[in-house]
Amino acid sequence: MTAMTAPTAPAPPPPDPKILDGKKVAAAIRREAAAEAALLTAGGHQPGLSVILVGDDPASAVYVRGKETAAREAGIREQTLRFPATMTEGELLTAIDGLNRDDAVDGILVQLPLPKGISTQRILEAVDPRKDADGFHPFNTGRLVQGKPAPVPCTPAGIMEMLRREGIALAGLRAVVVGRSDIVGKPMASLLLAAHCTVTIAHSRTRDLPGVCREADLLVAAIGRAGLVTGDYVKEGAIVVDVGMNRIDRAEDVARFFPGDAAREAAFRKNGSVLMGDCDPSTVPSRASRYTPVPGGVGPLTIAMLISNTVNLAKARRPAQGAA
Repeated sequence: MTAMTAPTAPAPPPPDPKILDGKKVAAAIRREAAAEAALLTAGGHQPGLSVILVGDDPASAVYVRGKETAAREAGIREQTLRFPATMTEGELLTAIDGLNRDDAVDGILVQLPLPKGISTQRILEAVDPRKDADGFHPFNTGRLVQGKPAPVPCTPAGIMEMLRREGIALAGLRAVVVGRSDIVGKPMASLLLAAHCTVTIAHSRTRDLPGVCREADLLVAAIGRAGLVTGDYVKEGAIVVDVGMNRIDRAEDVARFFPGDAAREAAFRKNGSVLMGDCDPSTVPSRASRYTPVPGGVGPLTIAMLISNTVNLAKARRPAQGAA
């Protein structure tokens, strides 16, 4: 009688060498930050992060839960202060002042967007620059532009870490950043300039936007419009970083952007929508030499850099404890 053997499971397909794997890089950043946090905790101070969430925006709630989990996994003391949408600007300023004065708090993050009637600029400026985990305070923005040490907005900082760890030499590249927000576009351009790229910032009013993008050796799409950047925007062999995170909820768009993608079609039927970036996934990857997928590209890096920023803020406030 011949013994029966279990069928061998097929080997998973090899990773696409063109993909810039944000998940892998983010995991490494988080491991390193956790090791640093453990050193600080052993020295007598556990790094602390305070997150402020005002209102009941569903997307914000999801983001905050992700940040809470990442902080706890890294050994960071995390607290989330949840306030109703009826909170006044004065009440929010008072809460921030309390966190500024709390020596156990090393990083403060105000989840955006804020409800109408509250000035985002005034709130962000109220955060102590030494505890600015998001890198949004004008003081830190100025230091970034000057090339001085400061917490850097998490998404562009994460992109730079990914490019560095993936061995991409930036010096001398022509970089085009599509988008001019204070959160991504502007700090991204500053970081690329500091890395010796020749940088162009493009946006919705740029004349001949496809032509400008085709000049890029490195194209960063951060404009917030699903599928705006098509293959026609991409020079053959360019590196493409897709920062967009857009939800599409029309069947015709799913069919157009993900032709023949059974997994996406099934996700759409189940959830009524799917996520995609600012780049057209049906035309851009074939022209790029390296690119970031959505999801799984830039997104994981943002939370990883929040954790890294928080640990670095704790080390800066207590340099002797952060020493190995």
